[in-house]
Amino acid sequence: MTAAANVRRSLEQAAVPRGRHVALAAACLGLALGPRVPMAAVVLGAGATLGAALRIPLVARRGAGFALAALVLGAAAFAHARTAVLDHSALPPSFGRAVSGEATVLAAVRTDRTGGRRVLVRWRGEPVLLRLPRWETTPAPAIGAIVAADGRLAPPDLAAASVHAHAVLRATSVRPTGRRRGGAAGLVDRIRACAERALDAGRLPRPEAALLRGMVLGEDSALPDDVRDAFQAAGLTHLVAASGQNIMLLAALALGIATVAGLGLRGRWLLVLALIMVYVPLAGAGPSIQRAGIMGAATLAASLAGRPASRWYVLLAAAALTLALDPRSLAEPGWQLSFAAVAGIAVLAAPARDRLRRAGLPAAVAEIAGVTIAAGLATAPIIAWRFDRASLVSLPVNVLAAPAVAPVMWLGMLAAALGQLGPGLGTPLVTLAGLPLGFLVWLGRAAAALPGAQVAAPAAAVAVLAGLAAFAIAAREDPGVRSTSGRRRVRGRVAAVLVAAGVTVPVLLALAARRAQAPSMPAATLRVSALDVGQGDATLVQAGGHAVLVDSGPPGTPLVARLRRAGVRRLDALVLTHPQTDHDGGAPEVLRGLPVALLLDGRGGDRSASSLAIDAPLRADATRVVAAAAGQELRAGDLSLRVLWPPPGPAPAGGDPNDRAIVALASAYGARVLLTADAESPVLAGLDLPTVDVLKVSHHGSADPGLPALLDRVRPRVALIEVGRHNTYGHPAPTTIQALAATVPTVRRTDRDGTIRVDLHAGRATLATERAG
Repeated sequence: MTAAANVRRSLEQAAVPRGRHVALAAACLGLALGPRVPMAAVVLGAGATLGAALRIPLVARRGAGFALAALVLGAAAFAHARTAVLDHSALPPSFGRAVSGEATVLAAVRTDRTGGRRVLVRWRGEPVLLRLPRWETTPAPAIGAIVAADGRLAPPDLAAASVHAHAVLRATSVRPTGRRRGGAAGLVDRIRACAERALDAGRLPRPEAALLRGMVLGEDSALPDDVRDAFQAAGLTHLVAASGQNIMLLAALALGIATVAGLGLRGRWLLVLALIMVYVPLAGAGPSIQRAGIMGAATLAASLAGRPASRWYVLLAAAALTLALDPRSLAEPGWQLSFAAVAGIAVLAAPARDRLRRAGLPAAVAEIAGVTIAAGLATAPIIAWRFDRASLVSLPVNVLAAPAVAPVMWLGMLAAALGQLGPGLGTPLVTLAGLPLGFLVWLGRAAAALPGAQVAAPAAAVAVLAGLAAFAIAAREDPGVRSTSGRRRVRGRVAAVLVAAGVTVPVLLALAARRAQAPSMPAATLRVSALDVGQGDATLVQAGGHAVLVDSGPPGTPLVARLRRAGVRRLDALVLTHPQTDHDGGAPEVLRGLPVALLLDGRGGDRSASSLAIDAPLRADATRVVAAAAGQELRAGDLSLRVLWPPPGPAPAGGDPNDRAIVALASAYGARVLLTADAESPVLAGLDLPTVDVLKVSHHGSADPGLPALLDRVRPRVALIEVGRHNTYGHPAPTTIQALAATVPTVRRTDRDGTIRVDLHAGRATLATERAG
């Protein structure tokens, strides 16, 4: 029998089309179609379903076929109505108006990449994203707290839409009322508060403490941005979100304790069900947590059910339930990844485990690796489709991380439970969890530092490769062919070699690629890179895992490739200092090629062709745009960018754009970089400038009589001139070179040195250059 026949037989046995399976599939189809296509199209789809149903042996009776078509139509109508209810809002008439009132905090406060804070609240009975004032330093309100807020109501932005908020309330004042919500939700809030105090009592380092909260309670808001980015690059993000894995581990812990306590089978399952019902609201009760609870229970049932058909029934039931609660979930990456992972585990985990055991791996290792392989293959195409990336190290990293996950979860859950009696009772358990937590933090950072952690990959190619791998895993040996023990040993050794290669080759490839990448940054380092983009400016500033790009050079340069080579996977901010193509011409490519959290806009309403080309990708990605004005400060972790110029207000008609160019001071860890764009001494002389470590020389080194006085004021140790080879402007001017040579110890220029990288760390400046290949 061929391998294809073996795979087909395996899938047929795993998915016998029983009546209840077909009915649930029809319900899921209707729930998925209802909010997304016109009802006329749903009717046509129901007709097609009827035609297909009449050919299925188990539902060949005409009445059953009509019942299925009616089920599709009914589910679609329900989903359409449910979505209308969820999206209905009475707030639009208040958009743009000043409002006041009380709001109930529904989730943990999160910090934007630009330093702002936001939190989901219930305002006037509807979900609203509350943006807290930047100047307020009061502690963040806890989940369940009732606060009084004043501000202005606005339509939902991208962040609000991602959590299905109906509006954004930009607060000018937020005041605690001292009251909290009551009822069952209030009881869960008190349980959560006790759990949080217990988890914080261990006095772990900040990354480990935040990771423990994320793994146990699903609260990842306190996770440092550099650790969050590292986990995303390494494929470990699922660890810091409440997921089916969390609930499976909770159930395993509860079943073990119940068994030791002598509870009967029914008592054990009632205990697990009760714990899941408490855990879901304990972890925030948001849509993603609700899905995690349902999917966690589905995953648990799928792993415990003895028959493949039961696993598929549970999966379809969970899909129908989550879509009935919120039909919009289908479009969310989290929903897609959750169900793909469970489906992959149901189909591939057992065959992968068996093959690994036959290859000689210990049973425990084979079990962990089998589940990881199954989930990774199923979710890789979705990750590539949704995020335009793939990871060469995710599989081995998750296999290495797996042994540490269960101890952290079990110790953290026990500490949270003991914390209900007293916050200090769980401290020894939290302290004990510090060791595996430290390992996970180290593993995430080490894996993310490998260039192969993130590669651009077409979703179609990833899907083909994942499909071929799944086919190879699921293909069975023909039981009619008897192999000798020698042949079995040979096959086992070959399989072992293939497994080892699958785990180690990606890491070796990533290590081999390090020479093409910028070296990793030491901790507490401010890095500024003058990128070689020809006659133009593109300055990259990095610190603590964050990145800001100041200007994007002229069009047609491989800027995105150079940013990726510098280790940039997303930009916290793109700064366009003024509307000239040698500064903003590459912006459309950057906006299309990388996620950009914010555009700091110095174009001043310019409507040139270059600016119009930037507007299209801005609208497509709903990138937040902030007009630049002196006094603004953007923060991304430890990296700060303070705007010194231009003043607020519109640019004067007919003025020189260079005189309105953004001048900014970047700083982190005590180091400072002055970024002057094309603004020269007539502008800079009037600014209050501190001494700096690095100066980006103005206007590509053009002649500036006031440059010596500027250098006396700021006293840079390093000066960078961003200028193109053989330019027709005579940049840099001889007088500029003379002034710099007389004052600045180190001067570098991109036309001769290529890309220049300066690392500022512990009071020292380290330089490296790279010529474009």
